Amino acid sequence: MSDRQADKSIARTLPARDPLLADAAHEWKSAYIHIPFCRRRCPYCDFAIVDESAVRSDHARYAEAVLAEIEMEEGIGRLDAVNVGGGTPSLIDPAHLADMLDALERRFAFAPDVERSLEINPEDWTVERADAWVAAGFDRISIGLQSLDDEVLGDLGRMHRASIIAEVVSEARAAGFRSINVDLIFGHPGEPAASWRSTVDRVMDLDVDHVSTYALTVEAGTELGRSVSDGAPAPDDDVQAERYEHFVAAASSRGIVAYEVSNHARDGHACRYNLSTWAHGEYLGFGLAAHDHRWGIRGRNHRRMDRYVEDIDAGRRPRLGTETLDRRDQERDRLMLGLRLAAGTPMTDTAEAFVRSEAGARFVDAGVIRIEGGRLVLSNPLVADAVAREALSVSASDC
Repeated sequence: MSDRQADKSIARTLPARDPLLADAAHEWKSAYIHIPFCRRRCPYCDFAIVDESAVRSDHARYAEAVLAEIEMEEGIGRLDAVNVGGGTPSLIDPAHLADMLDALERRFAFAPDVERSLEINPEDWTVERADAWVAAGFDRISIGLQSLDDEVLGDLGRMHRASIIAEVVSEARAAGFRSINVDLIFGHPGEPAASWRSTVDRVMDLDVDHVSTYALTVEAGTELGRSVSDGAPAPDDDVQAERYEHFVAAASSRGIVAYEVSNHARDGHACRYNLSTWAHGEYLGFGLAAHDHRWGIRGRNHRRMDRYVEDIDAGRRPRLGTETLDRRDQERDRLMLGLRLAAGTPMTDTAEAFVRSEAGARFVDAGVIRIEGGRLVLSNPLVADAVAREALSVSASDC
């Protein structure tokens, strides 16, 4: 067994917060496939999607384009994790998803015990589709739950009802998914504290393996952004902090611990794709608006479907742009991303330079970050973004 295979095997044995797991993830290779189709756009969403209420989309044509793009990519070694997200991957024929996994495996090969994760919306759930997803090779499923309060779901623009979720989770387990995640969004101005507490309690009773929690964010150009600009109430930072802290306390008491600011898992169920990206590993991106990072190069695809398909038809990678990263850029990115991990990030030259900087020294003195076991660790995840912004400001001369 190679060193990389040995590192990979610890994903199911080490605690989700273990530094050894975070460091192993830095060496993993992963791939992301973006499926842009949605029944409609949620009011908070600024992702690259195709709204099927307004546009008749050709799923098969898009799937063919993604397969062609995969064939254009050079290898980076065997893949340790694959994530198919969106958009709404569960909206398209499972056969297209199976073809995409097969194409990735043929082109790059999969490491033993590879994680293959699929994002789904509850309203698309059927037992037949679940069986097809498992037969295609998916072993991890991520359910876009968001809330277990129907009024809050309505405010968020979601199409499912809370009453179906317990059955979906139960049937996902019966279908053979090794790991089950649910996504939650907290802090909508119309969400009472009692609603959030009830959602958290009921999610804990679902006995899932992983929970991703996201504070509702107002993005420019979205329906929510326009509404707030017109005078509607915006999410309150203090309220969101209280919601987050309540979840962390409730989840940790049930063995679901934060290994990254927004991601919480039982031991053995930390998402490998999440870990590899936050640990600054290499990852490939395919499909509309997909991003990738490999060999010190960051790339991103076109966000417009016509431009994406036009380039594919012409035999070109559908690139909107690329950026070459030098060693200093790479270390800075690893620091910024790694601070979000509960295990922290190694004390590289850039991490040491940050600690020596005026801003970094203030954070250390205030106990916001600490040096522990040769690593730089964030003490309070609620200030992760503020610390990351300061970390990015470390000057070239300090590196």
